[in-house]
Amino acid sequence: MVEKTEKIWMDGEFIDWEDAKVHILTHTLHYGLGVFEGIRCYETPEGPAIFRLGEHVDRLFDSAKIFLIEIPFTKEEISNAIIETVRVNKMRACYIRPIVYIGYGAMGLYPKDNPIRVAIAVWPWGAYLGEEGLTKGIRIKTSSFIRNHVNSNMSRGKVCGYYVTSQLAKKEAISCGYDEALLLDTEGYVSECSGENIFIVRSDRIKTTPLTSILEGITRDSVITIARDMGIPLIEERFTRDEVYIAEEVFLTGTAAEITPVREVDGRVIGNGSPGTITRRLQETFFRIVKGQEPRYQHWLTYI
Repeated sequence: MVEKTEKIWMDGEFIDWEDAKVHILTHTLHYGLGVFEGIRCYETPEGPAIFRLGEHVDRLFDSAKIFLIEIPFTKEEISNAIIETVRVNKMRACYIRPIVYIGYGAMGLYPKDNPIRVAIAVWPWGAYLGEEGLTKGIRIKTSSFIRNHVNSNMSRGKVCGYYVTSQLAKKEAISCGYDEALLLDTEGYVSECSGENIFIVRSDRIKTTPLTSILEGITRDSVITIARDMGIPLIEERFTRDEVYIAEEVFLTGTAAEITPVREVDGRVIGNGSPGTITRRLQETFFRIVKGQEPRYQHWLTYI
């Protein structure tokens, strides 16, 4: 269950958590066209700090643009609203969910003049794939479902309806005893997981899928930057699932998942079955960054 907080920002004003409701005929509820973001705020010695707020807000607006949704607020207004929502709820660390959705009005596939609504909620949320997953690694399974074709559903948008496929893949993986699902693209190459980007390590070199059929993850971009700053070779290149099987290390990235090691894929143990050296280095550096302990990356933090 989501742990409720006090207030949710809706269309410019704060509403009590219990009163933040929408009409049953809200268009996005029926047809899935809405865009959202997942953002984290971390506790630091200098107070709460939102990780890469500007990049998340940019991606929210990019998603809306791709799908011809005109957000009735500016980027600055949304950024300020996110900050205020964290502040009003007195959160020291939290997950932040802004969502832009098509409201109640006309039904049917063309919501001509329906209002565009925006809401922002925050709540405490620990490790998405479990604390044990962060420390010991998780088990993932290649899904029978594939990532949507790039001309079927455009991959740069973080769109509500896209996550139907993710839910199917996740349910399938869990029903088979795994923690997470790995999706292939329409050509059979590794794409991403149900809610995370994927990285592999072979011969001390990191490889991750290129931005062809995946969401442009902000944690993914952070890891790429950190790895290159550390001098670790990294390439963005397509690879097959059998290359994942023989990788020395595998890890997933995402706002919710942060940096989660993978210890097993489709019954194949990865490396020695525990998080590898490079994964640990990246994970440790990432958590120092979000906790305000790495001066080089202070520009990634927006302090409350």
